[in-house]
Amino acid sequence: MSKTKQYLPLFLGVAIAAGIFIGGKLNFSDAPDRLFTSNSKKDKLNRLIDYIDYEYVDDVNTDSIVDVTVNGILENLDPHSVYIPKEDMQRVSENMKGDFVGIGISFYPYKDSIAVIRTVEGGPSEKSGIMGGDRILFANGDSLFGKGMTNEIIVNKLKGSIDTDVNLKVYRRGEPELLNFKVTRDHVPIRSIDAAYMLTETLGYIKINRFAESTYKEFKTELKKLKNLGATQMALDLRQNPGGFKNIAEQIVDEFLEDDKLILFTKNKRGHIEKTFATSKGIFENGNVFVLIDENSASASEIVAGALQDNDKGTIVGRRSYGKGLVQREMELGDGSAVRLTVSRYYTPTGRSIQRSYENGNRDYYDEYFSRLDSGELLDPEKIQVADSLKFKTPKGKVVYGGGGIIPDVFVPLDMSMQNETFSYLKQTGFISYFVFEELDKQREAYDNLTKEDFINDFVITDDVVQDFQDYIRERIRRKISFLTFKDEVKLYIKAALGEQLFGNGTYEEVINHQDIMIEEVIKLSEAY
Repeated sequence: MSKTKQYLPLFLGVAIAAGIFIGGKLNFSDAPDRLFTSNSKKDKLNRLIDYIDYEYVDDVNTDSIVDVTVNGILENLDPHSVYIPKEDMQRVSENMKGDFVGIGISFYPYKDSIAVIRTVEGGPSEKSGIMGGDRILFANGDSLFGKGMTNEIIVNKLKGSIDTDVNLKVYRRGEPELLNFKVTRDHVPIRSIDAAYMLTETLGYIKINRFAESTYKEFKTELKKLKNLGATQMALDLRQNPGGFKNIAEQIVDEFLEDDKLILFTKNKRGHIEKTFATSKGIFENGNVFVLIDENSASASEIVAGALQDNDKGTIVGRRSYGKGLVQREMELGDGSAVRLTVSRYYTPTGRSIQRSYENGNRDYYDEYFSRLDSGELLDPEKIQVADSLKFKTPKGKVVYGGGGIIPDVFVPLDMSMQNETFSYLKQTGFISYFVFEELDKQREAYDNLTKEDFINDFVITDDVVQDFQDYIRERIRRKISFLTFKDEVKLYIKAALGEQLFGNGTYEEVINHQDIMIEEVIKLSEAY
């Protein structure tokens, strides 16, 4: 494996697999007694598991055998039919629901104690007066410091049932005694809108990180705000967005399309077709829209991009999207686990299926990013392979292609300055965020009078800070490291992490976007309209 492959984000395949399901609860047309009646194939599996359970020479955890069996069955179907073990269901469900019950902090285990990086805006901890930099030492009398205090232990002590109280003892720098807080657990949002602000006087910007149950409500709120601020054009950033619920994507598309425009249609193995059309409720039907996509924009992201492209609405900017056109629905298995099973394919309004082939197995399927990188298509649009047999035309005559992702109207190459192996490693490990927290903790009061706007426009990360970060990394990984070739990139991400910890509310994205070549292209395009 090349070094490039080694250090690129290893979690992308897992994130894509977990994130790009589409659907709701399983809704078979067949009755349950017909679907789940006994037959020889099911009896064979039951008999084998029982035989192992009772007769095998050694004790065996037959639950694990069942898990392996289910995974083995699904792996022979398609890459997006997945099994969710019961121990993962709560986390997965919370992520897609868009909230969880807790106290609302992001924290960092620092020097054997729990340091609050930032409270969630509007969450229970912020309302109670807890601040960034606080150390939570006790929760309901139980200590939260010392060696062996894992994240799991911490979370279990802080999370709980809604409307229950947790009494916290907190150390705050400058205070002579520990502070006492009573925090009432409540729903804490997991935001799916990373940032929403004005790029120019007329161009708004919204970045969506996934399509969860709460996403449309968040999106509509931000869309209204930006429109009231004067946005007549909108940049919808779906880069790195692995997808989510189909109906949420449809609602977002509806904000941009006129009444009765086709958004998509689905077809199952029986040939049953279901069509979804736009309604008259959209508030941005007359505004121009730019959709930003890349090779990790998948599923619901592609529904949005495909629907707008096929209806000649706005401009798709970036690189060819992931290529996932399968629809999943979820079925609980009775023991806390569940299966998400592919039940149909979806098609864009012109009739395109953008699902790429998985004939060579799941491994090759999830490794296609490297194939695209090696082929040169991430740098040169001429290297994108298309098939004339999958050519379609929009109502205005624009040629579009099916067969593996949404090809953008305006291509923007991968920014190779951000692809340095060491730099990619630093972003993955969280070292930048941890370094920023420790530096901020030394002089938090120095930023008290700094506004978000002044920080974004004027604040400068110095060479001395980069040198301190270099020393910080060297102490932790025990090897020599140099940032000479990507010093500017390190400065950018240190500033972004600092902005996030100081101001939250999309500051990270605002800082990064100042040097984002795709954002620059969108601004140029918007000015040409």
